[in-house]
Amino acid sequence: MTNPHNPSAEDSLIARYFKPLATDPGALGLVDDAAILQALGSDIVVTTDAVVEGVHYLATDPSDTIARKALRVNLSDLAAKGAVPAGFVLTLALRSKEDAWLRPFADALGEDAKTFVCPLLGGDTVSTPGPQMISITAFGRVPQGRMVGRTGAQPGDRILVTGTIGDAALGLDVLKGGAVANALASDPHARETLISRYRVPQPRNALAQSVRDHATAAMDVSDGLAGDLTKLCAASGVSATIDVTSVPLSAAAAGLIAGKVVSVETLLAGGDDYEVLCTAPPAQANALIALGRAAGLAVTAIGTIVAGHERPRFLDGQGQELVLKRLSYSHF
Repeated sequence: MTNPHNPSAEDSLIARYFKPLATDPGALGLVDDAAILQALGSDIVVTTDAVVEGVHYLATDPSDTIARKALRVNLSDLAAKGAVPAGFVLTLALRSKEDAWLRPFADALGEDAKTFVCPLLGGDTVSTPGPQMISITAFGRVPQGRMVGRTGAQPGDRILVTGTIGDAALGLDVLKGGAVANALASDPHARETLISRYRVPQPRNALAQSVRDHATAAMDVSDGLAGDLTKLCAASGVSATIDVTSVPLSAAAAGLIAGKVVSVETLLAGGDDYEVLCTAPPAQANALIALGRAAGLAVTAIGTIVAGHERPRFLDGQGQELVLKRLSYSHF
């Protein structure tokens, strides 16, 4: 990537901000235009996600949180596949190369790369007159033939989800000054908690091996629980029944529902949760719940896989079906 005898502006930017992040020997110190990723006898799992200004983050978001989100949404995909992170490549489309933006971005990216043991392997930087964009392709390793896909759910499996649902959508509403912001005007802790859930996802990589060992199907919740469950069921050729009262909510989300500030649909269809959604037979589901508890992570059973090809049914506390007008966030 770099000609040491005639460095370009791009080369200088890479050397200054990103070469220190390239700790894996296969990155070759970012002096080449390719890297080497050793399989080490495993299958290589590949996932890619981009975050775009104005779509996945706000122009006013701090650059360190943008960096963490860009990497973590990909780490979340790896966790849901039961994969251990191995490294990532980065593409940056930038309007400018100001140190005040790039330094916190690179520092936060480096911290997360170290925390999640997912080093930078290479990438590209380009200029753009439009919205900024950060695209990451992440690589993970799983034992051969052991990646957990979306196609293995079976009737009788329990449906599990990690963490809490809907907080990121509420955090975005706070940042945009919507109804949630007004309702929580006197509760700065709740506001900051929800904003953090939107800006800085918490990928569940600590549970990756447990998902690999016990789940029949899995994916991460990125576009909304209702829509993503619908995708998983379609891939597996099954349907599902969900007890909406079992869907795990944060205290802030539960309070907003009770106060009729937001609807249940807002939480079920909201994007950016980045929790793991998976299915497992009852005994394996209980094991997953226990393993999550041991790791300090709530894993909650919210329903059951059933035979059929209908959309999943979402039932309220009286067993009546909720008709959702919207299943997920859509970029188009």
